Amino acid sequence: MSEEYCSYRCYGDCFPKTKSWNESRDCCTWDGVTCDLLNGHVIGLDLSCSLLVGTFHPNSSLFQLHHLHTLNLAYNDFNYSSIPHNIGQLMNLRHLNLSHSHFDGKIPTEISYLSNLVSLDLSYSYELQLDERTFETMLHNFTNLELLALHLGNISSLIPVSIHPNSSLFQLHHLHTLNLDNYFFYPSSIPNGIGRLRNLRHLKLSGFHGKIPTEISYLSNLVSLDLSYSYELQLDERTFEAMLHNVTNLEILSLSDVNISSPIPVNISSSLRYLNLGYTNLRGVLPESFFLPPNSLETLKLRGNDLLKGVFPKIHRNTTLLMELDISHTGISGELPDSIGAFSSLNILNLYGCQFSGSIPDFIGNLTQITNLILSNNHFTGHIPSTISKLKHLTLLALSDNSFSGEIPNVFSNLQELRYLHLSNNSFIGPFPASILSLTQLDTLDLSSNSLSGPLPSNQSMLQKLTFVDLSYNSLNGTIPSWVFSLPLLSSVSLQHNRFRGLADEVIKTNPTLKELHLSNNQFIGSFPQSLVNLTNLETLGISSNNITIDEGMNITFLSLSSLFLSSCQLKDFPHFLRNVKTLVYLDISNNKIRGQIPDWFSGMRWDSLQFLNLSHNSLTGHLPQFRYYNLQYLDLKFNSFQGSLPSSICNLRKLILLDLSHNYFSDSVPHCLGSMASLTVLDLRRNNFTGSLPPLCAHSTSLSTIVVNGNRFEGPVPVLLLNCNGLQVLDVGNNAINDTFPAWLGTLQELQVLILKSNKFHGPISTCQTKFCFPKLRIFDLSRNDFSGSLPAKVFGNFKAMIKLDDQDTREIRYMESVLNSPFVTSYEDSVSLVIKGQDIELQRISTITTTIDLSSNHFEGVIPKTLKDLRSLWLLNLSHNNLRGDIPMKLGQLNMLEALDLSWNRFTGKIPQELTRLNFLAFLNVSQNHLVGPIPQGRQFNTFENDSYGGNLDLCGVPLTKKCGTSDSSHVPQQLESEEEGESYFFSGFTWESVVIGYSCGLVVGTVMWSLMFEYRKPKWFVEFFDGLMPHKRRRPKKRAQRRRT
Repeated sequence: MSEEYCSYRCYGDCFPKTKSWNESRDCCTWDGVTCDLLNGHVIGLDLSCSLLVGTFHPNSSLFQLHHLHTLNLAYNDFNYSSIPHNIGQLMNLRHLNLSHSHFDGKIPTEISYLSNLVSLDLSYSYELQLDERTFETMLHNFTNLELLALHLGNISSLIPVSIHPNSSLFQLHHLHTLNLDNYFFYPSSIPNGIGRLRNLRHLKLSGFHGKIPTEISYLSNLVSLDLSYSYELQLDERTFEAMLHNVTNLEILSLSDVNISSPIPVNISSSLRYLNLGYTNLRGVLPESFFLPPNSLETLKLRGNDLLKGVFPKIHRNTTLLMELDISHTGISGELPDSIGAFSSLNILNLYGCQFSGSIPDFIGNLTQITNLILSNNHFTGHIPSTISKLKHLTLLALSDNSFSGEIPNVFSNLQELRYLHLSNNSFIGPFPASILSLTQLDTLDLSSNSLSGPLPSNQSMLQKLTFVDLSYNSLNGTIPSWVFSLPLLSSVSLQHNRFRGLADEVIKTNPTLKELHLSNNQFIGSFPQSLVNLTNLETLGISSNNITIDEGMNITFLSLSSLFLSSCQLKDFPHFLRNVKTLVYLDISNNKIRGQIPDWFSGMRWDSLQFLNLSHNSLTGHLPQFRYYNLQYLDLKFNSFQGSLPSSICNLRKLILLDLSHNYFSDSVPHCLGSMASLTVLDLRRNNFTGSLPPLCAHSTSLSTIVVNGNRFEGPVPVLLLNCNGLQVLDVGNNAINDTFPAWLGTLQELQVLILKSNKFHGPISTCQTKFCFPKLRIFDLSRNDFSGSLPAKVFGNFKAMIKLDDQDTREIRYMESVLNSPFVTSYEDSVSLVIKGQDIELQRISTITTTIDLSSNHFEGVIPKTLKDLRSLWLLNLSHNNLRGDIPMKLGQLNMLEALDLSWNRFTGKIPQELTRLNFLAFLNVSQNHLVGPIPQGRQFNTFENDSYGGNLDLCGVPLTKKCGTSDSSHVPQQLESEEEGESYFFSGFTWESVVIGYSCGLVVGTVMWSLMFEYRKPKWFVEFFDGLMPHKRRRPKKRAQRRRT
């Protein structure tokens, strides 16, 4: 056990007592030894917190102390040795404490010989094992036991211990303290017999499951009850009320993480001093009665109950004894009242993550005893009150993630005990407050993500205990003074995203403690700052997005460097000083001006620890060399000019999680070994010249979530092995030469969200998969520019559950798809995709979760638009253009109220444009051109914004924005409808105008004249349409330009 840990557990009273033992002195004077004053026998041995290390010898002279009454060996390290069997020789032992001492093995049966034991504490000895026989024998013999603590943790015991209803445990009528942990006992529920231990005053049960028995409320003498961190325990409302009503002497009640799921009690025992109901699913309104006499609460913890509402209690007299109030992560809201000053006894106030708003009242200065003031993650506004300078005992001040504004006041000179200052993510302006530099005890300073400006103070700082400083994401400027790097305990400095133009001219002293330095996104110019070379123990250096270069001859030595970020600088070569770095883990030199091939010295480095390598967005050429980075997990080479085939050595990078080779000139087939990389999550090969069949991905791996091979020359079918990719979210095989039918079996991949098959040689109808849940999470479905045929897949559309908007779902909240990669510096890969949006091919660099699209354009689909489309209420883009669809445009498309783009052009739709489409409030693009639509164009809302080209090629449309007005035809030339006409004929005839005559005339004057005469004689437009439809073949009804447009 380390001295630091021992000191922490023993409250600083930790020292090696045995070192003071001297055989020349009477042993009764030794530290930790107590003797009987009458006969001199050793009756007490307290070696707790003595830094004892090593095994416990079974023949230790300790077991010769037959008169011993008390043995305390707690908080030592016996190196997982067994409790000796000779422990049973100490027959007069009354108090035995072996807790926190790293004992191991089976608890010896001989421990049950200690029949005079009054207290036994074996808690926190995680490796001890107890069999049921020894357990019951112990309890049967320990008839005088008053304290029992078996807080054990070894769940691998061969014989699990059960606490039976008739266990001897419930015969221990003298027991007043019981501490049991479920990790050892089986079954795990709290036994009903617990109610028979009527003399219990202190009960702690951890890790149990199931329902808390009503019998626990029988323990009316309880002073403390701790059932916390029993994540599977349930406490029903009736038992909860009975407990609070019957156990009237209770002073300490801790039920943290117990599932209570009932209203917060209004009345509590006046004897309660400590109440912890955190994360218990309490609901209701916080009662002010908790804070009023006769209640004597000193600690109240209600954190993590988000259903708990109400406002901060208003106590107008200083009547509360409360020292700690934690209502963080609840739904309590409103403003802090001026009466907060009445809580003058508070040491800790934690309001983190609530819904508070308004300004902090000046009366906060009355909390003169407070040490921890945590108001982060709320909606507070205004200035920091100057009265905060009265809080002289503050050690933690956290005001982050609010909307505070104005300058940070210079009020910190009085806060000389302050250790942690968090003011990040606000709207503070003005200079860095100089009074912060006088805080001699400050450990952590975080002023990031504000709008601070001006230079940092150049005078020497008194922050001699500072270990962490974060001033990132501000507008600080000037040069960075040398004291920032010279503080003796400083380990991390974050100054990125400011306007610093460099370092001060002063020499930076060697600082062995500084491990992390972040200077990215500033305005450094010129060569790499030479003065940084004195930071010899740097492990992380971020200096990206600065206008700097690194000269080849610059003498830089960072022997401990593990993470280097030099992206978006002006580098023209690989940094030569990397030759001296042996411990590299993360390297990012992307987005520079590095040209030519990867140098041999770089590819030959034996960086066994390298996990992340980003060389993207440069001008690298040639073949990819054979890397020897066998622990590499992230390899990003996109946007270069690499060429040739992938080297076989890539198969040795078996730990790859991300492989991004997109936007290069790689060619030939892809090595099949990529399908055997068990950890590969993202594979992006888009925009290369790869050929052959798609590799057998997921042959031995199920980790892939993103596969993008768009823009290559792959052929053949989609490999069925993709069925093994259980977590696949994105599959983009667009713009290749894949020849296959629709892979309906992909619908069984329950996580698939993006499926892009566009611009290939897919053919045939869209079949449905045979599973009950088919494509349940699909949000982007792009089959455009193929040779699919048949009717639109109504059943398939009905399976797109992710496109069906629920009424209570907020679809306007924009989030983005990403593949989680679990890296300290690379947490995710943002999926991107190319879609036809409003008639243009657009590359979406990120895919938002509201991007739900169906693009079936440029195929050979026939028939009508299926009714199931109307249910896809979250649909954002629908493109059915360039097909052979016919019939009316369904009026129920007006129910797609999230639709922003609708393209039905180049089909054979007839009838009117439904007025219901004007309900589409977000519709920004509409194209129904080149169809056979008739009648007036609907007006209102978004339809008032569309131009002529949205309707071109529909000769019988009229109204704004077209120049053709509705109702201008000469009615004397149009035959009137008979009263007996059917409704369908009436609908057709209402849209029939003189343009119909022109169409007839264009097919031949004679035919046109005859047809028009017949219409007047028989008054049957329907007959005319059927006759004329038979006369003109279907394939000639489509404009000839359509075939040309499909190929563009």
